[in-house]
Amino acid sequence: MTQNPRMHNHKNAREWVSVLAKYREPDTMRSSFELGVSVIPFIILWTMACWMASFSYTAAFVIALLNGGFLLRMFVIQHDCGHGSFFNNRTLSDWIGRILGVFTLTPYDVWRRTHSIHHSHAGDLDHRGIGDVMTLTVEEYQARSTYGRFMYRLYRHPLVMFGLGPSYLFLLQNRLPLGLMKQGAKYWVSAMGTNIAAAIFVFLIVYFGGWQVLVFVALPTVLLAASVGVWLFYVQHQFEETHWKNTEDWQLHEAALEGSSHYDLPLVLRWFTANIGIHHVHHLYSRIPFYRLGDVLRDNEELVHCGRMTLKQSFKCARLDLWDATSNKLISFADLRK
Repeated sequence: MTQNPRMHNHKNAREWVSVLAKYREPDTMRSSFELGVSVIPFIILWTMACWMASFSYTAAFVIALLNGGFLLRMFVIQHDCGHGSFFNNRTLSDWIGRILGVFTLTPYDVWRRTHSIHHSHAGDLDHRGIGDVMTLTVEEYQARSTYGRFMYRLYRHPLVMFGLGPSYLFLLQNRLPLGLMKQGAKYWVSAMGTNIAAAIFVFLIVYFGGWQVLVFVALPTVLLAASVGVWLFYVQHQFEETHWKNTEDWQLHEAALEGSSHYDLPLVLRWFTANIGIHHVHHLYSRIPFYRLGDVLRDNEELVHCGRMTLKQSFKCARLDLWDATSNKLISFADLRK
């Protein structure tokens, strides 16, 4: 991190909420444009990749990887729909989100609920487990058995976290409304409806294009978007000076500002990730459309430096594993041994 949010934020977290309220209204034309420039290239590249699979698996694979960037952008739009920040019409937002959820393999209503829980409890040590990256405190880790420690270390290993983990999450875990299985039929309908639509889509892919299209086009597109998406979610909250407190000391707006990073990406990556790196602002006021987050930073320079992290700096976050309440920092397993 280049700046400590506690040192460079002159307004307190709650005061920022009233400042950010003026950015909340979505523009229907702008939202429609952003949807179009994400979905239309996705369809074009998908068609090109399927056609190229007849001549060159390598070319089809490369196009599919590029298309993963557009699928990632579609996921962020689905994310904004879930927050009600993409269109003023809630019904329209929900159905756009559900349709996009078929392509992102994410049941919209299930994800919307678990993500709402994440926003409501991010940084609260007493409310972990739904919609977040599992993070143990030093004390919890040390209290585990040898096997328990091994499993946690395996879970936090970069090859699992950003490789096998995203594949498991999007291809398998999302097929059931885990965490909400006893919360009503709505979440089962969401999960099963997405599964059926995705199954039909896969059947059509194989029927018209063959297994090679599934292997060299569909899977690379989905898995690249999934891995990058998990990485983004990880660095948005898993950085050294993040914010964790027990419920009695936890405060929503403070946790939003201090426990979420400003992932300052290069312009092209910022476009493909739809400004989701401006995550501290998003957590402070989730009703702001992604295309207005840049306006927030332009008008409020304090927020530019608050929790700022560059692409190069972010790679150090992959080695952080445990919350140390003594130093109020995330530390690595190597730090614990020292």
